[in-house]
Amino acid sequence: MKVTVVSRSGREIIKGGLDLNDGATVTDLHEAIYRRTKKYYPSRQRLTLPVQSGTKEKPVVLNSRKNVQDYCGGNSDNLTVVFKDLGPQVSYRILFFWEYLGPLIIYPIFYFFPVYQYFGYKVERVIHPVQTYALYYWCFHYFKRIMETFFVHRFSHATSPLANVFRNCAYYWTFGSYIAYYMNHPLYTPVSDLQMKIGFGFGLICQVANFYCHLLLRNLRRPEGSGGYQIPSGFLFNIVTCANYTTEIYQWLGFNIATQTFAGYVFLVVAAFIMTNWALAKHRRLKKLFDGKEGRLKYPRRWVILPPFL
Repeated sequence: MKVTVVSRSGREIIKGGLDLNDGATVTDLHEAIYRRTKKYYPSRQRLTLPVQSGTKEKPVVLNSRKNVQDYCGGNSDNLTVVFKDLGPQVSYRILFFWEYLGPLIIYPIFYFFPVYQYFGYKVERVIHPVQTYALYYWCFHYFKRIMETFFVHRFSHATSPLANVFRNCAYYWTFGSYIAYYMNHPLYTPVSDLQMKIGFGFGLICQVANFYCHLLLRNLRRPEGSGGYQIPSGFLFNIVTCANYTTEIYQWLGFNIATQTFAGYVFLVVAAFIMTNWALAKHRRLKKLFDGKEGRLKYPRRWVILPPFL
């Protein structure tokens, strides 16, 4: 069969097109494009079916696990696909590793080393118990996140744009430095012992709950990351669509109750805003996919992320 590869402007990417076997898969098509171009490796490629100009329909993205012939319609010998270069890619495990490694390293630097002398604070620093417990809590969280990245999470997409590494690292590393600076500052004033215990206790419960939520989400996908969208269930997912985000937000709330810094609350608000947007998008997507029509399951009534508010 003949496959013509064009850009979104209609320019032919590969002169003369590609000749594939009738049983070739979309993965084979990706590989064939890479062999001819020597630049666009498969994870850089996005292949869609052409759409008529002026229409608002979203282009159909070719599924790598399907045969190319499945997209030919009535013409089984010829197919035109639209090619888009996604740019340099990096695996999600590498992306998450680097964004979490920064806070894990940066925070202890402010705790163990006399960095405040470079900011003009020459007085001897007194370390309060809450600052030590905050260090343990912080490092446990980000170490947990790295371990989950390599041993728990299953990703539906193999790669992410390389630019996301710099964006995500800027976010996590900057907030890590911001919080660590004020949390370990020589002028830091600790909260009461009771408030500290309540905050860290609540936060640790949420960290454990968050880990269990990730295990439940892991089981929705096969080891290779496939499995499509499914309705998450069990534990907090029976009442909240994005229980993983809920427990993530509440574990930082617990941290801030125990430590009480302005920087920590700024991070909490920003993170909650980002995760709320993700949760709303996922909630809408699941409700659309599972609408109860034509034999499909109907998505149950649930809170989106933060009961009883949303």
